[in-house]
Amino acid sequence: MTPSYSQQQELIELAETAMRERGLWPDFSSAAEEQTAAMEHPGEPHGGEVRDLRDLLWCSIDNDDSRDLDQITVSESLPDGAVRILVGIADVDALVRQGTPVDQHAAHNTTSVYTSAIIFPMLPEKLSTGLTSLNPQEDRLAMVTDMVFQPDGTLASATVYRAWVHNHAQLAYDAVSDWIVGKGPLPEAAAAVSGMDAQLRTQDAVAQQLRARRIDNGALEFQTFQPKAVFQDGKLVKITEQEQNRARQLIQEFMIATNGVAARFLAQQGRSSLRRVVRSPERWQRIVTEAARLGTELPPEPDGPALEAFLAQQRRRDPDRFPDLSLTIIKLMGAGEYALETPGGNSTGHFGLAVRDYSHSTAPNRRFPDLVTARLLKAALKDQAAPYSDDELARLAEHCTRQEDAANKVERQIHKSEAALILEAHIGKEFDGIITGVSKGNNWVRIFLPPAEGKLHVRRGDSVHVGKRVRVKLLATDVERGHIDFELLS
Repeated sequence: MTPSYSQQQELIELAETAMRERGLWPDFSSAAEEQTAAMEHPGEPHGGEVRDLRDLLWCSIDNDDSRDLDQITVSESLPDGAVRILVGIADVDALVRQGTPVDQHAAHNTTSVYTSAIIFPMLPEKLSTGLTSLNPQEDRLAMVTDMVFQPDGTLASATVYRAWVHNHAQLAYDAVSDWIVGKGPLPEAAAAVSGMDAQLRTQDAVAQQLRARRIDNGALEFQTFQPKAVFQDGKLVKITEQEQNRARQLIQEFMIATNGVAARFLAQQGRSSLRRVVRSPERWQRIVTEAARLGTELPPEPDGPALEAFLAQQRRRDPDRFPDLSLTIIKLMGAGEYALETPGGNSTGHFGLAVRDYSHSTAPNRRFPDLVTARLLKAALKDQAAPYSDDELARLAEHCTRQEDAANKVERQIHKSEAALILEAHIGKEFDGIITGVSKGNNWVRIFLPPAEGKLHVRRGDSVHVGKRVRVKLLATDVERGHIDFELLS
């Protein structure tokens, strides 16, 4: 394979094949393309009250390379020490109407699929990165969640309404986080807007309060392996790891709060909703056993605060092994899923986030359940009949859960192929690593540089256990299948 063909192109073709094998559509239909081509302007209100909040100092914070901007935030300090936080969510439904060809594609895939080599957007890029994206210096329609937090971080009031908004500064997680913790300057886009620095300080302070309260309530703080391949002129040059930081925590906390408000708003209006739930772990005893292996006794029944205390202890005690412990606990907890919530029903809640009411409403450019929730909210605001029946919502919940699982498998498969591709020139070399899995004769190891995981071949009599630090030799790679094989040396 020559660089002109490009390693990136090879991975794109593997990703397209993986999409089709998982029942996902890598391409848009001709009808969806025609619908998109006819769109020239951002969406219009289509009736109902729309406020004008364009003068507020809104900003977006996302990844360095993000172009599908779903949310913007702004804060206002109140005289009594409380803080008003507003979150604006792109009003995708204003342009993508229910049942149209573009909507049908979104309803089938239900999510954008992200690989380092290529992104398969849920909506055509003309929309997701253009007309329905909250791009800087552009007027856009948004669903606004308006929240007031008391000085201790408790939510005093919240409401939802539609508004015109204007993103005054597009910012990136890493640069904002570096500035917050004193490691870098105020990002140029923020420095160009008078008062944006104070905005960010206020938002960070509130977010840290919310985070502390959730952790006190038993929210689980995980740290998982998040690889990202970096290409130069089509050649894969390295794999990096995405780290959690203060700016990511800021957005995470406001999105959790917003999703809670959306769920409760629909419930208060006597309306059904599509919830995101993580049930109380059925395999809690396995989690108890894992904690006992590491010297910690957990209660016999699921206990979020106790589990978080154990995780926090292990994060401090052994940071190198913590990502693998996180993944083990996540697998034992079980995957999140979508579920129909009817008025007056018993909410399952989200065990991992330690919240009872939780929807997905904050990313309608890249998640179909969020677009569904936006339509439910708009119908409630207009006092109109819901656009989906309970039976339709129940079917959507199952379908979205299934397609999300398929998308995750595509992403994991291509991550493995990326790692195999970058390692194929290093056959025979030795690496330091840590054993991540031992099950039914199969062993797995994660090496640190470059960050990658593969199968570990051991000789009879070799001692292996999860968490053991080892020295390994790379035996073989298979890019197409995403396989990497190591031999245990010591």
